[in-house]
Amino acid sequence: MKELEIAISRIQAGPQGPSVGAFFDFDGTLIDGYSAAEYFKERLRTRKISLKEIVTGVGASFKDIVDEAEFAELFKELISEWAGNSEEEVRELWARLFIERIAKRMFHEGYSLVQAHIRAGHTVAIASSATRYQIESLAAEYDIEHILATELEVKRGIVNGKLIGEPLWGKNKAEAVRQFCKQKKISLTKSYGYANGDEDIDFLCAVGLPTAVNPQQKLLVKAENTEWPVLNFDPRKRAPLKAVAGTIGAYSAMTATMLAGMAYNRFYNEPRRAADMIGTIGSELGLALAGIKVNIINEHNLWKLRPAVFILNHQSKLDFFIFYNIIRRELTGVVKKEAENVPIIGPFLRMAEMSFLDRSNSKKAIEALQPAVDRLNRGLSVAIAPEGTRSYTPKVGRFKKGAFHIARQAGVPVIPVVIRNAGELMWREDSAMRAGTVDICVLDPIDVSAWAADELDDKIAEVRQLFVDTIDDWPSTPAVSKNINTAV
Repeated sequence: MKELEIAISRIQAGPQGPSVGAFFDFDGTLIDGYSAAEYFKERLRTRKISLKEIVTGVGASFKDIVDEAEFAELFKELISEWAGNSEEEVRELWARLFIERIAKRMFHEGYSLVQAHIRAGHTVAIASSATRYQIESLAAEYDIEHILATELEVKRGIVNGKLIGEPLWGKNKAEAVRQFCKQKKISLTKSYGYANGDEDIDFLCAVGLPTAVNPQQKLLVKAENTEWPVLNFDPRKRAPLKAVAGTIGAYSAMTATMLAGMAYNRFYNEPRRAADMIGTIGSELGLALAGIKVNIINEHNLWKLRPAVFILNHQSKLDFFIFYNIIRRELTGVVKKEAENVPIIGPFLRMAEMSFLDRSNSKKAIEALQPAVDRLNRGLSVAIAPEGTRSYTPKVGRFKKGAFHIARQAGVPVIPVVIRNAGELMWREDSAMRAGTVDICVLDPIDVSAWAADELDDKIAEVRQLFVDTIDDWPSTPAVSKNINTAV
C-alpha cells in the first residue's frame, strides 16, 4: 500500500523521541467496525440481553448523534447494564471477546503504523470514547502504554454503571489529548493523530500531523479541504467472495494431492516420496488457486545446511502451505496432537512422520520430541513453531525451548524463517485465504551445539529478537543473523 509506505516514511524522517505523541482512535481506526457490536452479539448469543439494551442499541444504530451531551446520554444508558459486575469480570469478558472476535478485525496497516511510532520512540496512546476494558487487550498486544478512554466508576471492585467525567467523544477527546500532552510535556504541533469518525475532527485538529483513516463523509471533506493525508485500510470484517472461492480451491487441491499421494504409497510403499510429492505439488497448486505468491529473501539458506531445525513465527493456518512450499522435501515437523485424528490430514501427517505434541501434558510433550531427534539423525529436517501456537497479532510471542533442545541433541543447526505477513492474508481463526504476497526472510543457520545450559534462555531470547528486528526493519537485500554464532 503506497499511502501506508509514505506515512511510515514520514514517521521515520520526522522528529524522534517521547516529546512527540502518536494518538490512535480505536473503533474504525485500529479495528474494523465497533468493538461494542461484538459485545451485543455475545449478549444475544447467550440470551442475556435485556429489552432495554435491544431498544437502546437499535436506536443508536439509526440515530445521528450530533453533540457530546447526546452521546453521553446514550453511553450512560448502554453501560448501566454493567452495574453490579466486578471490574475483574468486565475485564475478563473483554479479554475473551478480543481473543474470540475482536482480534480478527484488527487492521494490519494500523499495527504497522503503531510499530513505526514505537520505533521512533514516540509516546503512543489510544484515544477513544470506548472504555479501557474494550481497549486493554489490543493495547497490550501492540505494546501501547497509554490509554485515554471513557472511564467507569468502580466502588470496592464493583462497576456501578456510572461514568467518571464525560465520554471521550468529539471535543472531549480533543481536550483529553491536550491535557495528556501538557502533563507529559509532549509537543502537540509535532504529534500525530489517526481517526475515522466525523466526530473526530476536533481531535485531529488538536494535533499538528493529523491523518484521516477510512474516513466518514464529513471527515473526508475536511481532510480534502485541509490537505490532510487519507489512509484507506483493507476491510477485515468479511472475506470477499474471491477469497472464499480461492480457499475452497486451495483446500481441494491439497486434499486431492494427499489422497493421490497416499494411494501412491499404498501401491509402492514409498512414504517419504509420497510425503514429498504431496508437500511440493499440493502446496504449489493450493497457493496458486488461492492467489497467494511467496517472496523469499535469502532462499539459499533453506538449502545451505541440511538436515536442520527450521523455526518459524506462527501466524496462520496458511503457514502449513507456506512451509511445505518453500522447504519441499525431506521434511517432517512437530504439530499439535489434535491434528492426528483429522480425516485425510491425520493419515498424511502420520505418513510424513510428524511428531504429535500434547500441549496439555508437559511430560508427554517432552517425550514427543525424541522421535524428531531420531528423524534428524536419519537426514530429515524438522519444522517447528517455537511460540507453540498461532499468534493473534503480528507480535512475535515468547519462544519455548523444544526446537533448540531438538537441534542440540541431534547436532544440527537452527534455521530461522521469518514470516512477515501471513496473518494479513489469513488470520489465526479465519476460514478464508486472501490473495496477496507472503514475505519471507530466511536468516543464516545458527549453531546451537556450543550453547551452555545456563545461557540457553538468553540465547533463545536473542533468536526471538532476530525475528522481531527483521519484521520491524524488513531487509531489501540479503539479511545476516547478528550477535549469534552462525553455523559454518
